[in-house]
Amino acid sequence: MRRPRTAVALLTAAALILASLNPAQSAAAQDSRSRTAKPTVVLVHGAWADASSWSRIVARLQAGGYPVRAIANPLRSLSGDAASVRAFLETLTGPVVLVGHSYGGAVITNAATGNASVKALVYVNAFAPDAGESATQLAGPDSALSVPDPTAVFDLVPPTLPPAADTDLYLKTSTVLASFATGLSLDDKAIVAATQRPATVGALNEPSGAPAWRTIPSWNVIGTKDRIIPPGVQRAMAKRAGSTVVEYDAGHVGLMTAPRTVTYVIEQAARASVR
Repeated sequence: MRRPRTAVALLTAAALILASLNPAQSAAAQDSRSRTAKPTVVLVHGAWADASSWSRIVARLQAGGYPVRAIANPLRSLSGDAASVRAFLETLTGPVVLVGHSYGGAVITNAATGNASVKALVYVNAFAPDAGESATQLAGPDSALSVPDPTAVFDLVPPTLPPAADTDLYLKTSTVLASFATGLSLDDKAIVAATQRPATVGALNEPSGAPAWRTIPSWNVIGTKDRIIPPGVQRAMAKRAGSTVVEYDAGHVGLMTAPRTVTYVIEQAARASVR
């Protein structure tokens, strides 16, 4: 019985020695594994929401084996919000797919500029501004939020007119029900209205910097029933960015009402990013 065990031990040792003598092959194997590793998906919410708005997407991506981080967007200023996301990205290793919803699209457009780790951008019912453009400007006159009297759709904190750059904007419950959270049940709309986080006037009106979509491949999920960022506006931004476009029958919170479609597009971008 000793001889077979000795033979096995010798063969094992020989295999280890041969592997160590062929570092190129070992390095190639490691490189192959790194190329096929799934990228980290970073999700950035928009105004009047928080990271929980991505919950249904997070669950699906995790089930697919993706590392996922749904992070906080401060909603204070476009440049400051982008800096916050950029700082978070610097803590990650490996390729990243960066996803933004609504105003979060403007944030990722600025946060990813010059970051070689970000391999794909995904815009979900989102702004994709060019340099000098703001979210408010891009929304255009057909948006449900573009009204002469801001107090018709927003609650201002403090309630002083005219609002200042640091004035917090909350959506009126009537705005959430009629325009913002279409497609959700009445109970879910009420939760959105009650838990919303405000954006400042300054954040929504601050001009964008150099856009990351000029150098990073992008995907654009366009809700054909969106009343906040009209579909025509989304299509124009997607065309300018050269995005791969998927349209779906959803309103502004399609990430909550149609998570399967949104997850599919994110996974499509992720697969393309590691080829």
